[in-house]
Amino acid sequence: MKTILASIPTEREFRPLIDASLSLAKTFGARLDAVAIGYEASTIGLAMDGGAAMAAVFEMERKRASSRAKAVLSIVEIQAQQIGVPCCCMPMTAAPFEADIALSALARMRDLTIALQPEAGLDTFDNALPQELLFGSGGPVLFVPYTHQGPLKLGRVGIAWDGSRLAARAVRDALPFLNGARKITIMTINETESPHVSAEALKTYLSDRQLESTIIRATAAPADIQPTMLSMAADEGLELIVMGGYGHSRLRERILGGVTREMFNAMTIPTLMSH
Repeated sequence: MKTILASIPTEREFRPLIDASLSLAKTFGARLDAVAIGYEASTIGLAMDGGAAMAAVFEMERKRASSRAKAVLSIVEIQAQQIGVPCCCMPMTAAPFEADIALSALARMRDLTIALQPEAGLDTFDNALPQELLFGSGGPVLFVPYTHQGPLKLGRVGIAWDGSRLAARAVRDALPFLNGARKITIMTINETESPHVSAEALKTYLSDRQLESTIIRATAAPADIQPTMLSMAADEGLELIVMGGYGHSRLRERILGGVTREMFNAMTIPTLMSH
């Protein structure tokens, strides 16, 4: 892993994401590309008469947005220098409807994107970006709980395995994490009957790569899969979950699958998702 993109919030608590992204870059010896977006109010001047007055208001708003982004990134830059992490800070300004497009485009040319878990009931533009990144990045996204504190711990990794295409994609994307893990646990709920993509098949796949793992199994009703997964993770003392990020696009609307949606709402440990 050579490059990590961090989406640093400007409208909500940013310390958990800064701590996590810097420690992740330090662990992998990667360059951290930190992006913070200051949001421009795109309709603020529409009620004003005169093009010059409108332009002046928009310019003032753009400068305020830029200052917010630069202020957040100045903290990232200082801390990166202190711990010796190569860091490129990229302050941006954008209208809300442009932010996810710009950030997703940046993510496609990085090995990993790291973002903060959305916070239920919080009405900010930053809160919608993580879900958009899952759909638009074209690669793995590591979501950090908004309650997280301090550096990431990645020694005990759990794989949420159902034999699906997205789960397989997530495993491949997570290989840098799995290679460095002390313990790998395959969690399977309502295990597939196909021997080709069973938990045992995944165990063999990992073993072929000199990665030892254990399997734990459970059964649950569809509505209970996500809490069952988190319960299994807690029992095993896991520090990272790897899973496929389910969902689909309906025009510009993003619709998450049930387990993915519930994980966003009740994330207790960092979770790597691939869509």
